[in-house]
Amino acid sequence: MDQIQHNHVIIRGVKLHIAEIGAGPSVVVFLHGFPEIWYSWRHQMIAVAKAGYRAIAPDLRGYGLSDHPPQLENASFDDFADDILAMLDYFGIPKAFLVGKDFGAWPAYLVSLLHPERVSGVVSLGVPFFIPRPNPFDDFPEGFYILKWKEPGRAEADFSRFDVKTVLQNIYILFSGSELPIAKDGKEIMDLVEPSTPLPPWFTEEDLAAYASLYENSGFSAPLQVPYRSLHKEITITDPKVEVPTLLIMGGKDYILKFPGLEEYITSGKVKDHVPDLEIKFFPEGTHFIQEQFPDQVNQLITTFLNGHICS
Repeated sequence: MDQIQHNHVIIRGVKLHIAEIGAGPSVVVFLHGFPEIWYSWRHQMIAVAKAGYRAIAPDLRGYGLSDHPPQLENASFDDFADDILAMLDYFGIPKAFLVGKDFGAWPAYLVSLLHPERVSGVVSLGVPFFIPRPNPFDDFPEGFYILKWKEPGRAEADFSRFDVKTVLQNIYILFSGSELPIAKDGKEIMDLVEPSTPLPPWFTEEDLAAYASLYENSGFSAPLQVPYRSLHKEITITDPKVEVPTLLIMGGKDYILKFPGLEEYITSGKVKDHVPDLEIKFFPEGTHFIQEQFPDQVNQLITTFLNGHICS
């Protein structure tokens, strides 16, 4: 961990925190999800650097040690995609691999759709490419966590009952499960976790403290804005297809597979209608945080993919 360097750069008017390691000619940009930050890629960054690549992992705008966007209520996934392109320009990188986890996969997909000439390949953990539809969660129960968290102020009120460390601990426990987080009537998402529930065995108190220190800096309002409060935006590209080489890594016990139709969309191969050059890998025991749960196996898959498409 000590060999990872940290800097701040101004990207599109916002100061972003950048973690970096390695000096190879080929670049891998890691894009975190929620409730994560650059630190969630600690294992993968070191692994790809040892394999000869340059690894870059930003705290996305509004997260961790990066500044908040100036107009938070207007922030969206488009900002993340534009930041990636601007960051590549800032560092003089013509083309890079993009590795995204959870919602971090979405800006990777967007950049590959809009600027395929800048993308050597995409690795997505936990989220296949799909065409967004209006009001995608209308079929979910009212207590579904995304429906609760998309309501301005609601998650903040729920979280405010606890310190930052406890909030993150609860989210990690919930998201490590195989069931959709759905609160009962009159309850909030934090109420789903019993105080005595232990952390997942692969997530240490030291890891939790690292996350907490960064979220104490950023707070939760900006991370809740993107993704949860900007999901209504639609892709305006006609018949979008991700044409770059893509690797999808899924955990068989990831709760996201309980989203209606999602598992069948992946296993049937329907996803390849939109991502023709797609390789899919399943970890039967994998959960939502598969890159932290099984770092060595995920590192091997990623480096093998990178080595196979280094000239793409």
